Amino acid sequence: MTYCVAMRLNAGLIFMSDTRTNAGVDNISKFRKMFTWEEPGERVITVLTAGNLATSQAVISVLDERAKAPKERRPSLLEAPTMFQVANIIGDTLKEVIKTQKMTGPESEADYGATMIVGGQIAGIGPRLFLIYPEGNFIEASEETPFFQIGETKYGRPILLRAYDPDMSFEEAIKLLYVSFDSTLKANLSVGMPLDLQVVEKGTMRVRHNRRIDEDDPYFQTVSSSWGDALKLAFKSLPDFSFDKKDEA
Repeated sequence: MTYCVAMRLNAGLIFMSDTRTNAGVDNISKFRKMFTWEEPGERVITVLTAGNLATSQAVISVLDERAKAPKERRPSLLEAPTMFQVANIIGDTLKEVIKTQKMTGPESEADYGATMIVGGQIAGIGPRLFLIYPEGNFIEASEETPFFQIGETKYGRPILLRAYDPDMSFEEAIKLLYVSFDSTLKANLSVGMPLDLQVVEKGTMRVRHNRRIDEDDPYFQTVSSSWGDALKLAFKSLPDFSFDKKDEA
């Protein structure tokens, strides 16, 4: 299973993903799920992946091959004029890879689907963020939907809905994502560390911060324990339920 989040802030974009994949409880591996193409000062594009690992890796390989010689191998992410066109290229590639996998794979009910988030900025245009479905179509983040999640989303979603603010700093957003991922890690063993974190500051067209977070990361441990303690205190501060006499037998 997977958990990935991408968030649009007034300050830029922030991405976070886990690295655990599993095929049953006794077959667990680590694979990177965050991929970036960057021409500093001109464009930066980041993709998060969830779903069938073979499909995701095939899509990333095709995109990477084209990016190595963009003048000769089209369509390339490094030549697309807008992030909308970038999302189109990735969506078309994903759709074609899934179609090929189904044609050449075993005749079974195997799920070859994958879902992706792509975000970034191209010079002269503001940062944009898209969620791409297995069918190749996609939606864009907006003021009403300022962040996207893929994979095991339900455990880490409530805190995002309650605490997200477009004006928050990158530091606050990272803290929020740490809490979201900690909640998911506590509830689902199929999501696991290490985690990958990336920050793209608006107007720079480059990665400002890139970090891998291991299990012994001091700040993550502090956030995890402090959040647990804060939840206990908040729970205890709530008024107790009171039985009415009419409810008693």
